[in-house]
Amino acid sequence: MASGVNMSKVEEIQSLEDYSKPLLEVIESFGSEDKAILVGHSLGGISVALAADMFPSKISAAVFVTSFMPDITNPPSYVFQKFLGSLSEEQVLDFELGTYGTKDPPLMTAYLGPKYLKNLYRLSPIEDYELAKTLVRVGPAVNNDLAGTKSFTEEGYGSVTRVYIICGEDKGLSVDFQRWIIENFPVKEVMEIEDADHMPMFSKPQELCDCLVKIADKYA
Repeated sequence: MASGVNMSKVEEIQSLEDYSKPLLEVIESFGSEDKAILVGHSLGGISVALAADMFPSKISAAVFVTSFMPDITNPPSYVFQKFLGSLSEEQVLDFELGTYGTKDPPLMTAYLGPKYLKNLYRLSPIEDYELAKTLVRVGPAVNNDLAGTKSFTEEGYGSVTRVYIICGEDKGLSVDFQRWIIENFPVKEVMEIEDADHMPMFSKPQELCDCLVKIADKYA
């Protein structure tokens, strides 16, 4: 919610459930026998983890594509907070954090400026980068104040099969950090797309599709 083409206002997002509402509504609509494989990219991994925690019986597998992947020990935003703390001044570029709302402390916003976006789309077609620049806007950042400090559960999210897809040329979420995420909460299977940037759906779409088809064949 309040990201990309979703036109909700940032001020409407007061919790991780609010942020993840479109995904949660889809899963809530499933029939009693319906199941899905969820795919989360970047910050979307935190929403996937929430959905898996709330509806574990509806999820065949959770796939994290160069994504923040929570564990079941720390708060949901633990990995994202670690990432923010790891950024050097050279890496920050025009990635900007702000605040909103009346909570104390206030909730956090994030804005990806064109220089930071360029780093994420460095191997993607220029037209996809140009489109991203027209769609980007200030959105909610999934930190502890938004996501809360209660960890996901072993019987919920922890019981769901997880697969991680590493993107080997990601300069936003580095390969070293992706591997640390996996070490922090080991997964059933690790796949890698060697020449993909942070946006594999644009830089290596066929390879990403091949990975997802293999996952569907194996875990659906």
